[in-house]
Amino acid sequence: MSGLYPLKFTPVFHDKIWGGNRLKTKLNKDYGNLPNCGESWEISGVEGRISVVENGFLAGNNLQELVEIYMGDLVGDKVYKKFGIEFPLLIKFIDANQDLSVQVHPNDELSKKRHNAYGKTEMWYVVDAEKGALINSGFNQEVTREKYLEYFEQGKLSDLLLYEEVAPGDVFFIPAGRVHAIGKGVMVAEIQQTSDVTYRIYDYNRKDENGNERELHTDLALDAIQFNYHQDTYKSTCEKEINKSSELVSCDYFTTNLLEFDKELDKDFYQLDSFIIYMNLNGEFEIEFEEGTVHVGKGETVLVPANLELYKLKPLTSTVNTLEVYIK
Repeated sequence: MSGLYPLKFTPVFHDKIWGGNRLKTKLNKDYGNLPNCGESWEISGVEGRISVVENGFLAGNNLQELVEIYMGDLVGDKVYKKFGIEFPLLIKFIDANQDLSVQVHPNDELSKKRHNAYGKTEMWYVVDAEKGALINSGFNQEVTREKYLEYFEQGKLSDLLLYEEVAPGDVFFIPAGRVHAIGKGVMVAEIQQTSDVTYRIYDYNRKDENGNERELHTDLALDAIQFNYHQDTYKSTCEKEINKSSELVSCDYFTTNLLEFDKELDKDFYQLDSFIIYMNLNGEFEIEFEEGTVHVGKGETVLVPANLELYKLKPLTSTVNTLEVYIK
């Protein structure tokens, strides 16, 4: 045994012009005196903002150092072979007290060429939503590059965007290239590739605290946008079953399950060859493994190392709702 155990990290909080206070009121986050806390980065391998362990004997070490030391034992052999010491996912909670900008992310190919970085495919799981709150994902009609530019130049871009009313439990998969925005009153768990490359398309002519409008990336975004159209909805559907891992999204970059449980579960990931992340949305549980237990409270995120293939999840409340994330 390498002595590895389920790891918790100190969240990194980000004050945002559009942020609110629900990370504190709904998820028990202690972010001090930030007036508008918009994001909690739960697990990050993004350069300059790499997560630091807060529990156990590895406390104080950052995630990149751990991948360097433990390699495949921590992340899985195939993951280490592909990504090296860069942790491949960025895990966040986002609280939108105001509308977020309409944006798009480049794919791997474009991002590598322009920024020497990975692209950003991501997903959202709606944790909380006010009545009538909206999310934009994709276009509401067939759109060409020419039509997009015409509407953009006339200030009517939102007429082309599909806005859907959302409720807790809704899921949106957002491949690189899809135009998207989180609306006012929505809090999501976000799972994404390790990338901080975002092209802002439209920001409601908002001004920052210095009276300046935030920068738009009009030309960069144009080459990144996938001009494709899905009829009806961009929401993902899934069959949810209690005490089973119910798959919400699976793609080349990550798989995310919803796990709702009210009894002890034995987990066996012998064949997986990947780390597993739990983002705990509601309730409390323990991860019991050969060398001990780790408690996971509401709003906490924990990374189970790849070499911890057998463990138990024990609910400490009547039911637990958690997201389970790994790379297939």
